[in-house]
Amino acid sequence: MKKKWPRVFLYVILIIYAAITLYPFLWAVFASFKTYAEIVGGGLTLLPQNPTLNNYIHLFTRDENFVAWIWNSLYVAGFAAFLNVIFNSMAGYALARLSFPGKKSLFLLILALIMVPGQILLIPNFLIMRNIGLLDTHWSLILPSAINFAFIFMMRQFFINFPKDIEEAAAIDGLSRFQIFFRIVIPMARASVATQGIMSFLAVWNEFMRPLLYISSPRLFTLPLGLQMFNDLYTTHWNLVMAGSVITLIPILLLYIVLNKYFMQGFRVGGDK
Repeated sequence: MKKKWPRVFLYVILIIYAAITLYPFLWAVFASFKTYAEIVGGGLTLLPQNPTLNNYIHLFTRDENFVAWIWNSLYVAGFAAFLNVIFNSMAGYALARLSFPGKKSLFLLILALIMVPGQILLIPNFLIMRNIGLLDTHWSLILPSAINFAFIFMMRQFFINFPKDIEEAAAIDGLSRFQIFFRIVIPMARASVATQGIMSFLAVWNEFMRPLLYISSPRLFTLPLGLQMFNDLYTTHWNLVMAGSVITLIPILLLYIVLNKYFMQGFRVGGDK
């Protein structure tokens, strides 16, 4: 019993911490079924007194841009995640397998750029997008998010531990370097590919600052930016914001549930966590 008490105490602490962490999320979900008056009336009760679906009905029937915002977020986040998977994987494979002048210097530069905060690049990217005429288009959100130095490093580490015998056997069978990469290497690296795909999708899906700076047409807003349209000069329509926030979470939860197995495996490099 004396040996079990520390574990019991640890579990109690973890349960309390989990409850404190989970409570705001549950409150937001239940608040999406409350009226505006009940939300601003005070109190932190979870269950709504008069549950209603009017908040969701309002978003899909009375707001002409809401469905477009969902599509914009799916399109931008999905396309950016696809480009990340292709470019990051190719760059990581090149750094792991190919020999070319300046390879070591390029790798050190990538390691240095990982430590640069993304906020520093907002204004330079804004100026570049303006000069090439891509402001107020979805390309201004997709192109700056097409690569990620951290995922390039992750894929390099994976490919370093990838068995060369498989690639050599494929080369003997007559496959080119690109055929080996896309037909042999990428399918066997699906755990790492799925991990960076999920993380890239979530990063762009939840992005707020870049759309705020680069997009000005309400029809082109992404969902996080579009939710700000429910803020008036003196009032925030919390019932609509909560309903929109719940809808924002649905693709994330579905993506995690479907790819959870690959997501967990993707953090294993060379058999070590």
